[in-house]
Amino acid sequence: MITLPAPPAAWASLEAALRQRHPVRVSYHGRQRIVCPHALGWNNARPMLLGYQVGGQTSTGTLDPDPRKRWRCMYIDEIDHVHADTTTQWATADNYNPSRPFNAIDQVAAAVSFDNPQNGS
Repeated sequence: MITLPAPPAAWASLEAALRQRHPVRVSYHGRQRIVCPHALGWNNARPMLLGYQVGGQTSTGTLDPDPRKRWRCMYIDEIDHVHADTTTQWATADNYNPSRPFNAIDQVAAAVSFDNPQNGS
């Protein structure tokens, strides 16, 4: 069994936003993004976020017009800042699968589930 390191400081804010279904503003690789956290977990013992991007900057300059292509995997230890976004509505796309949020996450620790909307996971 792999021993996982302690999650980085940003984990707690991201998990709270996931469970409450609130978007967050993050700084990732020098870009400001607005994402709706959908899953937290580990990829090769590194903490990872699966987020649905609803605003901010992208590496291509604009968000893809296809909502199914707005998913972002981010290593949490590379996220510089996390701030609650109270002006943006939480969103998702119809290709989210809560039973297997994303192949890049080896071990899922928390994920949005549509079975129990009260706690978000």
